[in-house]
Amino acid sequence: MTEPLIELRNATKRFPGSGGGIHTAVKDLDFQVAPGEFVAVVGPTGCGKSTTLSLVSGLEPASAGQTTVRGRAVDGIPEGVGYMFQQDAVLPWKSVLDNVAFGPKLRGASKSEARAKASEWVRIVGLAGFESYYPHQLSGGMRKRVSLAQTLVNEPEILLMDEPFSALDVQTRQLMQDELLRVWAGTGAAVIFVTHDLEEAIVLADRVIVMTASPATVCGDFTVGLERPRSVEEVRLTPEFRAIYQEIWQTLRDQVEAARAKGADRVA
Repeated sequence: MTEPLIELRNATKRFPGSGGGIHTAVKDLDFQVAPGEFVAVVGPTGCGKSTTLSLVSGLEPASAGQTTVRGRAVDGIPEGVGYMFQQDAVLPWKSVLDNVAFGPKLRGASKSEARAKASEWVRIVGLAGFESYYPHQLSGGMRKRVSLAQTLVNEPEILLMDEPFSALDVQTRQLMQDELLRVWAGTGAAVIFVTHDLEEAIVLADRVIVMTASPATVCGDFTVGLERPRSVEEVRLTPEFRAIYQEIWQTLRDQVEAARAKGADRVA
C-alpha cells in the first residue's frame, strides 16, 4: 500500500463566531490523498471546503485532530505546496512571462533561469506569443492559464485548488478543465480540488469526497472509475459518467437540503 501524502485525522477547525461564540467550520475530518491522486471535494455552500484546504496548506492550524503531509504534522506551510485561489494572483504591473518567473526568482533561481523556466510553462499552458502581454490585455481564461503556469512552474508535489474556474463562462471553464487535465498529467502532483459543481468534480477527479452541511465532516468518498486520459466533453456523454453522477448526487442532495433547512431556520 502506498503511504498517503496527505492525511486528515479527526481534523477540526473552530473560529470565533459573531456575538462572542465559537463557530465550528469543520469537524472530525478523516480522509487521505495518495501521491499523484486527484481528489475533488464537494458540499453545500459555506460548509468548510476552503477551510479544509487551509488546514492542508498550513494557512490555518487545526483546533483539534491532526493534518499531516508526508507523515509529518502540518505546523506551517509545507514544502512543495502550490495553491490556486478563486481570484487569480497575477501582478498587474508585470508581463505574463515575468508573472510566471516571479516564483522561481523568489526561490533563488537566477533571472535567466527563472525566465527560461517560465517561458517553458507559458508554452505548456498555451500562451506562447503572449509573453510580453500584461494582465489587463488578457481574457479571463488567459489569466487563469497564467495562474496555472504560476503555480506549476514551481513543480509542486501538492496542488490545492479552491474553485479556480468558478468565475469563468461555461465554454471557457470547460476549456480550462481540459487544460488542467492535460498539464497535470505530466506533473505527478497530488490535487485537492474544491468545487460547487459536481459535474466538474467527476470529470476531473479520481475520487470525489462529499462533505456535510456545516460543521462539515466527510459523509461520502466515491471512486471515479473513468479512464484517463479524459476529454471533458466526451466523458460527460458516457453512461458511466451519468451513473457516477446519480450515485454521488443522492448523497450530496441530502446535504444541500440540510444546509438550506438550517438557513431557513436562522432566517425564521
